[in-house]
Amino acid sequence: MAKIKPLVSMQSYGIYTQWDSSSKELPQIQSFTTKVPAKLDIEFGFIINIKKAKGEKIHFCIYHPDIPDDDGIAMAPFEGTEYIKNNDWHFYLGDTLWQPINNKIGDWRMTIELNSKIIADKTFSVYEQEAMSEIEFWQKRGY
Repeated sequence: MAKIKPLVSMQSYGIYTQWDSSSKELPQIQSFTTKVPAKLDIEFGFIINIKKAKGEKIHFCIYHPDIPDDDGIAMAPFEGTEYIKNNDWHFYLGDTLWQPINNKIGDWRMTIELNSKIIADKTFSVYEQEAMSEIEFWQKRGY
């Protein structure tokens, strides 16, 4: 009998409320975007839903811009694995910015693999916020 193929869908991506890793609750989406302003403690990433894959293992990876560690050496990507806990499973993959903010600017790529195939891939551009021009200020308010 043929093996059932897992169904994967991206539920949301962008900026979220703060995530508590000790809670079962996933963060809530605040803004659908791939452009993330460089602000302290901003939470960004994506939520996927995987169906029909209970017991399988995913591998996730966050490739960040060359952020130096305490010794000035670029940090390795953040990686991990997680078992799919049920047949209708939601998973949040995200990160947040910490001090100093200026070395976090650039592209952050987040991937999730299942059975050695990428099932979710999103790149977020963290950018340094500049002061808004007068025109942008009024455009943002609908004028």
